Amino acid sequence: MPPESILLQFLSGSVEIELIDDPATCELLLRQARSANLLSRVAVLCAEKNLTPRLPQRMQNHLQSAQAVAMANHRSVKWETKQLERALAIGKIPFCLLKGGAYVVGRSVAAKGRVFSDVDILVPKERLDETERLLIESGWMCTNFDPYDQRYYRSWMHELPPLQHLKRGTTLDVHHAIIPPTARIKSDIDKFWECAHKVAKRELLYVPGDQDLILHSAVHLFCDGELENGLRDLSDLDLLLRDSSVSDDFWSGLLARAVVLNLQRPLFYALRYCHVLLQTPVPVQVLDVATQGSPGKWSVKWMDFLFCRALAPDHISCNDRWTGLARWILFVRSHWLRMPPLQLAQHLARKGYKRWKKRKASV
Repeated sequence: MPPESILLQFLSGSVEIELIDDPATCELLLRQARSANLLSRVAVLCAEKNLTPRLPQRMQNHLQSAQAVAMANHRSVKWETKQLERALAIGKIPFCLLKGGAYVVGRSVAAKGRVFSDVDILVPKERLDETERLLIESGWMCTNFDPYDQRYYRSWMHELPPLQHLKRGTTLDVHHAIIPPTARIKSDIDKFWECAHKVAKRELLYVPGDQDLILHSAVHLFCDGELENGLRDLSDLDLLLRDSSVSDDFWSGLLARAVVLNLQRPLFYALRYCHVLLQTPVPVQVLDVATQGSPGKWSVKWMDFLFCRALAPDHISCNDRWTGLARWILFVRSHWLRMPPLQLAQHLARKGYKRWKKRKASV
């Protein structure tokens, strides 16, 4: 197993007094949290537990700055959402916020100290071309005009190439599904839309249903392969699960919803690693039922070897000699899940050639 992380212990609630008594522990927590893009969340949790005034002044300063960053980030997302509403109102195109934007606007518990660099939205696939045209007219532009990359996104992926606003510099990802159409896992996006909630007093703005918010977060973390913020996304899931589990029928509803959306495998991983790494209180019987999405006994052991390393903070104190390899294997796995073998081989060869050509040109 990789070295134990003080950040994981803090997020799971198993260490608090140690922070106050040991400045070195405080310093290590700061460094691990910053590397995991979780410093703002640590700041909020410390404030909620009334720990902040009892910590060393240096750590207090860092936490106060991190909280200010998160608050500014949330204001920016709310403003950007209003600009999207204004742009898409011309065509009366409904859109659903995903991930961080949905947490903030939907006032989810996962918004605590959540920071992010882009806004993700979901629009109906049949309105995708019109959506892109209206966004371009409102100042959002594609920044990557490489013909292959354009084809990659528009033919194979579940989203448009990333857009950036010409004046504000904000980044926008426009999705028409939650899983690429070429992926091995198939999920009916119409069923996802059916349970989306319209935001109060907003004509076109939606956020995913509570169960779908969890399931989409699980899909993003365990299928997309973007593990730079893996622990942050796992912490999102931990907060969502802890908050929702107070409802008597939550666990049975979540398991049933995963079947409806054909997302049992991502949910299995989400429940397993939240429970293992963050001590999320998932009932034993729920973990047992969730094994219906398991890839098998020996595959799970292999996934444990990989994910327990890849989901730790990207900090030298949490790494062992296998950490880099684990993250690389999971990156390759995400592409394997996303594309058929021949298409994947062609894609990796093409991207590898482009990187080689770029390096050669820079010499």
